[in-house]
Amino acid sequence: MSLEENKAIVRRWIEEINKGNLGILDGLVAPDFFHPTHQLRGPEGIKQFYTMFLNVFSDIHETVKDIIAEGDKVWFLEKVTGTSSSGKKMDATALTILRIVNGKAVEGWGGYIQKTH
Repeated sequence: MSLEENKAIVRRWIEEINKGNLGILDGLVAPDFFHPTHQLRGPEGIKQFYTMFLNVFSDIHETVKDIIAEGDKVWFLEKVTGTSSSGKKMDATALTILRIVNGKAVEGWGGYIQKTH
């Protein structure tokens, strides 16, 4: 896949997550996906991760601020905002790297680099 196609996969992932469509991950994440930072495996691991966030921050929203693709990897910097059920605001910055093979994420790294509440 081209670099632009790989970046489009990341953008689609974020757009659908912002809509609460976790089912999109079945088509974008390989069954053997692994994210060692958060110990996430496969689409179900990623869905559980997002479900946890959605349970705390029902209005969570991710915005891609910068995106770079090289080879089979896509690096993206994003702003993550949300409001907890107690009314506490979250404003965070995350840096993530995904390795994409044949249109699906097979590995991921990264996490929050700045978080304020």
